[in-house]
Amino acid sequence: MDDFKNIRLRISYKGTCYHGWQKQLGRDTIQEIIENAYQSIFGHKIHLIGSGRTDSGVHAFNQTANFKTNLSVDAFNIGQALNSKLPKDIRIRTSYEVNPDFHARFDAKGKTYVYCIYNDRVANPLIDDYCYKVDYKLNVLEMKKATEQFKGEHDFSGFTASGSSAKTTIRTIYDIRLMHRHNFLVLMVTGNGFLYKMVRNIAGTLIDVGRGRIEADKIGEIIQLKDRKSVGHTAKSKGLSLLNVYYENTEMNAFLNAMNNEKNLDTLMSLL
Repeated sequence: MDDFKNIRLRISYKGTCYHGWQKQLGRDTIQEIIENAYQSIFGHKIHLIGSGRTDSGVHAFNQTANFKTNLSVDAFNIGQALNSKLPKDIRIRTSYEVNPDFHARFDAKGKTYVYCIYNDRVANPLIDDYCYKVDYKLNVLEMKKATEQFKGEHDFSGFTASGSSAKTTIRTIYDIRLMHRHNFLVLMVTGNGFLYKMVRNIAGTLIDVGRGRIEADKIGEIIQLKDRKSVGHTAKSKGLSLLNVYYENTEMNAFLNAMNNEKNLDTLMSLL
């Protein structure tokens, strides 16, 4: 394996037309589309390792993946070549060689997801693929109050779905905040990892708080119950996007510190 290089990719994609990241027989997935594009260009197969799975319909600003290759082509040019073959809703943002031991999944220290809610009776066709439209009036103050109880280390087994392969359901949420501007609500969650459908279940629970179906101060009790039936509904996948994957604690802390600046939050809201 001495001649093999480890290539790291930073990938953006619109998940609307795909059945998630991981390869599935007979279905279009991000992983398979990229692997097939590589094989068609360079003539041999690769195994692409992602930082984690994203569900059907979920998007990514910055997914991280890596693969091994003995290709002599410069790493930067690999990304450029892939973009010439990939569909327009998948893009390699950067490609470069990394340490042979780097593993996109196992080396990740944390992730940030954003969940977008469009609170109006009439859908906006320009953003409909990226937001969960909620018709009912939401009490945003109660929703913000509820977010605080998710912070810290908890057993989130009540917030996962069947089919999870996680060895433990204990996760730590470092930061969670709900931003509100006009008809948009953006939930941003940073943690050391997330269970299957965990963020979507948190988002659905907060929406149910906003509708008055769940009391904001009951969230702590709901977490402790560890019972999926006591948790709110699962919010639609199209509202969820993977924003960042962190491989250094300093990188994650820098992002969290930046998000404590109101001006930076305003900039983020204008981008989402």
